[in-house]
Amino acid sequence: MFDPKTIALIGATDKTGNVGRTIMENLLRSKERKIFPVNPLKQTVLNVKSYPGIANVPEHVDLAVVATPARSVPEVVEECGQAGVKGVVIISAGFKEIGEEGKRLEGEIDGVRKKYGMHIMGPNCLGFVRPVLGLNATFLRGNPPPGNIAFISQSGALGSAILDWAVSAGIGFSMFASLGSMIDIDFGDMIDFLGDDEATRSILVYMEGVGNARKFMSAARAFARRKPIIILKPGRFVQSARAAHSHTGAMAGDDEVYEAAFRRVGAVRVREIAELFDAAEVLDSKRLPAGPRLAIVTCAGGPGVMATDALIHLGGELAELSEESMKQLNAFLPPYWSKANPVDVLGDATVDRFTKALTICLGDPMVDGVLVIYVPMDSAPSTQLAQAVADRA
Repeated sequence: MFDPKTIALIGATDKTGNVGRTIMENLLRSKERKIFPVNPLKQTVLNVKSYPGIANVPEHVDLAVVATPARSVPEVVEECGQAGVKGVVIISAGFKEIGEEGKRLEGEIDGVRKKYGMHIMGPNCLGFVRPVLGLNATFLRGNPPPGNIAFISQSGALGSAILDWAVSAGIGFSMFASLGSMIDIDFGDMIDFLGDDEATRSILVYMEGVGNARKFMSAARAFARRKPIIILKPGRFVQSARAAHSHTGAMAGDDEVYEAAFRRVGAVRVREIAELFDAAEVLDSKRLPAGPRLAIVTCAGGPGVMATDALIHLGGELAELSEESMKQLNAFLPPYWSKANPVDVLGDATVDRFTKALTICLGDPMVDGVLVIYVPMDSAPSTQLAQAVADRA
């Protein structure tokens, strides 16, 4: 499903501004795959031969992308099942998020899915992008660059916003998936799949409701042992949980239960979109910290204390410097330096003093990472110090 050789777009059109056109344009950029537009009212779509139904497509279809009105989707999925299609992405909205009629339609679709043994992403979703394969099965306007971060979002709009930011920041993705109402494929399925994906080193998640909790716990626990999972889960209060339910039909549930579950599987929870952005930038780094033990090199005592507070509050550890490191630091630092971590190189520190302290801390086996705090001063020009730090990164 996520590496299809043949794709049918049901609801394809060349009408400007239509979702079916945008998806078609994105699919056609994947030169190594055969794309079959399906629209009974069109002979061609964007100069590609169109077919009246999926049964008329001359080859077996690996993936069907559905962008038709909600009321037509159960019949469309039935036709896909009869044609032997095993993977379907339903872009269409208007299901359980609108009430009882939408729930009934979802029930019909789920019955068809079970009858034919299909996998379905959506409904009410953007689809998925695999930049490393050059495949975009969404109606997003931009294409994120390839990278090693996977992003799974229940909200299509928020997912789109983060991808827009990532493109401008030069951050790449191994995969983006918008899950929508999760009639079938949910967070557990996606994490399980990405755990075996060599291109994925970490996962960012925007979650309103978990789907199958047992499946999520099992997959996340296995993944988080080897690769980090960062989760933004809104709905911490009754009012916001109710808003999440009206948006995608997700049952947000008791926030304390989610908090405990995330801790149990080893996932990191963030509270704001800005923190998710920060996590993406950190995870995009080629060198991740080996552990939680941090050394702090600073030229000002106050910021060092504040950094220590933040580190401990967020679950990190202030590294205990080795005897050898302390001996080396004592050999060149002024006698009134802090004699501990944070390593205060004092307000008259030169670039050389900063970098010597940094080099010693980086070489200490008791240290997993080093934070350098710089307060502007004449003795250590900022550009020179920044270059010296970068050279040792």
